[in-house]
This record gives sequence, C-alpha cells and structure tokens, in this order.
Amino acid sequence: MPKVSVIIPIYNTEPYLRECLDSVINQTLKDIEIICVNDGSTDNSPEILKEYAKRDNRIKVIDKPNSGYGHTMNVGIDAATGEYIGIVESDDYVKPEMYETLYDIAKENNAEIVKADFYRFTKENGRLNLKYNRLTGKHEGYYGRIINPKEDITVFRFIMNTWSGIYKKEFLDKYHIRHNESPGASYQDNGFWFQTFCLASRIYFHNEPFYMNRRDNPNSSVHRKDKVFCMCDEYDFIKTFLDNNPDIKKRFIYIYSLKRFHNYMFTYNRIAEDFKLMFLRRFSRDFKLAMENGEIDKKLFSVNEWITLNQIIRDPVKYNRTRLYKKRLKSIERSKIGQRVLWILRKFRGGIRCYKENGLRYTAIRLKEKIIKKVL
Repeated sequence: MPKVSVIIPIYNTEPYLRECLDSVINQTLKDIEIICVNDGSTDNSPEILKEYAKRDNRIKVIDKPNSGYGHTMNVGIDAATGEYIGIVESDDYVKPEMYETLYDIAKENNAEIVKADFYRFTKENGRLNLKYNRLTGKHEGYYGRIINPKEDITVFRFIMNTWSGIYKKEFLDKYHIRHNESPGASYQDNGFWFQTFCLASRIYFHNEPFYMNRRDNPNSSVHRKDKVFCMCDEYDFIKTFLDNNPDIKKRFIYIYSLKRFHNYMFTYNRIAEDFKLMFLRRFSRDFKLAMENGEIDKKLFSVNEWITLNQIIRDPVKYNRTRLYKKRLKSIERSKIGQRVLWILRKFRGGIRCYKENGLRYTAIRLKEKIIKKVL
C-alpha cells in the first residue's frame, strides 16, 4: 500500500501540467502513487500524461469523458490505494517535501486530516509573485495540535480548500465522503471540505506552506451565466448531507448558514454586473427560508454581516441599487470633474438623495433650475 495517493484532476491545463507533474514526481516521499484523471481534455494534456506515465511507473492515468470536477475527483478517490490521499490541481504545483512532512505528522498524531498553510501566486513576465495564506486566518492557537471540530466550531471559519493537506483514505471511505457531481468545475470542493470537518475528530493544522495555488486568472468563470448559481447548488448539496444526518445537522446547522452567507457574498462580489440582481434574488429567497426554519444564529454574525443579511432578505433590489450607487459615487469621486459635481451636489440640499433616487440627468436638470433661481 502506498503511503499517499496524489490525485490530479486534469481538464485542458496543457500550459501548466508539466510543472505540476514534475513537482509531484520529485517529492522526497517516494512511496506514493500518482492518479491522473483526465476529464476529457481537448488540448495536448493527454499526450503529456502518456509521456510522463512512460517515465514513472507510479503514475496511473485514467481517461474518461468530460463530466465535471466533482465526478473526476470521485473517480480518483475510488481508484486510490494509498493510506492517505492528497489533491493537486493540474495548474498548481507543490514543494518537494510536502507529502513527506504531512504524512509524518499524520502518523505521529494519528490524524484523519492534516492541513497546511499555502501560497497563492501569479506569474508576470517571468516574475513569481507570492502571497502567504494562513489557514487559520487571524485565529491563534490552532497550529501544532489535534483539533476536534465538534468541540470547537471556530475551525469552520478557516480558509476552505481541499488541496493543501492529506486525508486518511479509511476515514473518507468509512463515511463515504465524496464530491458533489454537478457539471463543470465550480466550488465542488466546498461540499467535500464541509463533510470532512463535520465528520472528523482528529484534524492537525501545520503552519508551513507547501502548496502553490495559481491565481493568474481568478475571475475566469464569473462572466458566464451558467456559473452564477454554482455556489447555491453546492450549498444545496451540503444541506442535503445535513438533512440526511440529523445529529450532525443539529450540531452544525448554524455554522453552515454562516459559511453559506460568506460564500454567497463572495460570489455576489465576483460575478458580472449583469447577473448580480438575479443572484441576489436567490440569495434573499434562500436565507429568508433559513430564517423561517430557525437555521440562523445571529450571535455568529458580526454587526455589519447581520445588517447586510437583513437588507438582502428584505429588499434585494434596493440593496443592489444602493451598492451600484456607492460604486458610481466612488468612480465619480476619483475624477476632478466628479469632485466638482459632488461639491455642487453637496451645496444644494437633497442633491445626493436626488441623484440616488432619480439618476444623474434628472438631478442635473434640478440643479440647473436651482442655480438659475440663485442667480436671478
């Protein structure tokens, strides 16, 4: 049995695939298997996989028709024979000592999950720009020891990712923890992450970064209409998991609602302007139902979060209009002409409110009338 099975899901990542594969085959931990699941790539990725498989017999290539990230990951997990499972996205790469370090920690602490910090990076003109990411964020005292999420739900506030750690295969199989098999590749790791944290009793957090997460194109899918509700679909998947496990739901439903709020806001801020109002209507409907069902705990939200949530529930149209107004106001304030216009608006009582409620053209006409009256 290999110590670690590294699963690499692949779909049209030819420009980055060699860097990814090189980083995995050069791990200091040699007793690994590398499961490359090709999700129907139409570029040169399959040829690269064949080339590497000939060079290293630890590489196992699985070709299948395109069916999305979730199904691709589940095929890899089902095929894995290692004691632990690691995940590397095919446009990312990892440091050589990653799996040896995490495996040693896992064995020493009998951990079901070991998670480590990571880097986000971009490459511009050959220059590598790194940003260090602490899994625990601003929360202190969680590194270097075993944590049971059932005893401390603070861990649910940590960064959600599935790839900067390893998972005990026996643990995943025992609870049949798998990804949501929805189409495409958007947020299916959220459901997997949430299940693991609900069901694990021994998680270890390590404050050393090994994983390099590429962010060259972080907004690649946010302008497509079919991606707008992917986050909603993922949280429906998690909700089904909770509904099917009443004891787990009773313990974690409030933190689930908080995570859903955070990720809905994340989605709202990222998607294209044309889809924002459509998304907010769904946002409002989902949380209104959650509020009616008693699934939200006000104490978990900050003051600003609670105000925002209630504004969206009450009137998503008004919330979106107010946000647009603030956005336009900031844009105006950045220009010299805009600064002068705002100075005039502030000089005349109700100018800002008039612009907010009726638009710039109507406000300009009213201002002209006031100026003429002042002159006469």
